[in-house]
Amino acid sequence: MMSLTSLKLPHKVIVRAPGLLPMMYTLKELAFALDMPYNTLRGWLSAGLPHERDANGRIWINGELFPSWVNNQRMEKAHRKLANDEGFCMSCNQARKIENPKILHVKGKVKQIRGVCPVCHHTICRGIRDD
Repeated sequence: MMSLTSLKLPHKVIVRAPGLLPMMYTLKELAFALDMPYNTLRGWLSAGLPHERDANGRIWINGELFPSWVNNQRMEKAHRKLANDEGFCMSCNQARKIENPKILHVKGKVKQIRGVCPVCHHTICRGIRDD
């Protein structure tokens, strides 16, 4: 059984879901409309994908409810504005305080702060603009 935390939605599903028509889709039709594997959709049923079964046992998915379910499954990104003395270390994948910052002129009003990550000692670069 698939848990909600491990559910990864392909980008094309996120983009194509709002364009679905307001009608009932079979799994095969929805897989074709979203250009994705049928078995992936079957797995999403156990993860909470809203669906209905008719008298014959066929599975139907509402084209209006599917995009809202997709949006609810997406993880929210935690956005935090960097402080003036911070940069994003690509090695640590974290915002870190820049050690030994040097300001370099790039072009026009654009400058770059270049320094070292205090944890892994890789170079951190951050673009700034002179106003």
